[in-house]
Amino acid sequence: MRYFIVDDDPAIRFMLGQMIEDADLGEVCGEAEDGSQINHDFLKWKQVDILLIDLLMPNRDGIETVRQLGRRYTGKIVMISQIETKEMIAEAYATGIEYYVTKPVNRLEVISVLQKVRERILLQQSIEGIQRSLSVLSGSMNVTAALSKDASYPEKGILSSARFLLTELGMISEKGSKDLLDMMDWLYRWEKESDGEVNLPPLRDIFLAIAARKLGKGVTVLIQKETKAAEQRVRRAIYQALTHLASLGLTDYSNPKFESYATTFFDFTEVRKRMLELENQMEMTISSTRINTKKFIFVLYMESKRRIGVFQG
Repeated sequence: MRYFIVDDDPAIRFMLGQMIEDADLGEVCGEAEDGSQINHDFLKWKQVDILLIDLLMPNRDGIETVRQLGRRYTGKIVMISQIETKEMIAEAYATGIEYYVTKPVNRLEVISVLQKVRERILLQQSIEGIQRSLSVLSGSMNVTAALSKDASYPEKGILSSARFLLTELGMISEKGSKDLLDMMDWLYRWEKESDGEVNLPPLRDIFLAIAARKLGKGVTVLIQKETKAAEQRVRRAIYQALTHLASLGLTDYSNPKFESYATTFFDFTEVRKRMLELENQMEMTISSTRINTKKFIFVLYMESKRRIGVFQG
């Protein structure tokens, strides 16, 4: 694993480099004293996997530098700063950083964070490698179709991993979680029958199909009623997940679940809004919250598929 350190304090750069080497986490391939000294092409040339960057620097700060890098830089970013205000930390996470570490740097915290980031990169690389291998072996058959024919990927795998995620999100006890599990099962079967189609069908069609599967295709009125009820249950369950993550972030921005799921399943502006509501003890209704149900379901499905091997190994 290759690291690059950007900090205007040479002592901090030295300490971070020593921590990385002593913990055998990889190699430091370079360092800079200001964000203006790096860009996407430079990091790509240096083959940087993990960028450690200070927030406050004289010419171009960490947040502005991360914004300049944008999505072109595909590595992971860890931000380091002595600033601990929730607003600044929220802004940092909104730019796409992986973790936020506060100064003065703590050796155990830095090593723990970098190990997590390293493991995430290795897992991602492993999954990509498996997908490439399957693609080669299957020839014209796409990866999803190949997995669907493999006995090691039965439908129960998608349900196990989805159930784990719903538990992690603090929503497994909600009635809508049962609807979401039914949707995961339906989507998994639908994708196999659709030759690996990556675009989800309209959300309304999914609800209708599941209601028809439960009640039978002949009872149109009941299907419409069940569809509407299921949509409301799912929305309430997602709102519970949003509230759960917001409460975790309000208590501790570095909470692993908050860091892993908040910006994955939700728009961070909505997470931040819910955090402020909880902080100010404001009584808000679900109708006042902008919940992107289709995004949540799509992410839940993709994350559940990604974790299938974990729950079958």
